[in-house]
Amino acid sequence: MGAAEWADSLYPDIVGDGFVNVGYATPDKKVADFLIRHIPRWAEYLRTHNPSMPAVTVGTSTEMVDRLLLYKVWIAPEVN
Repeated sequence: MGAAEWADSLYPDIVGDGFVNVGYATPDKKVADFLIRHIPRWAEYLRTHNPSMPAVTVGTSTEMVDRLLLYKVWIAPEVN
């Protein structure tokens, strides 16, 4: 399974609770990059059908855990 397919498979987990403080960590940079690009698209698509959903911001960071570089991607409600 490629990075795009793997990241797409996370869609139900990420949008299931209406984009409320969801995060994902992966050692695969391609998966993280895909999520960074597509989470805002997923959020906007959902907001077109449910305007009461909050806009979201995407945060990113990296962390070394047991000599393994993890790419972290998370979302939080947008603060105006």
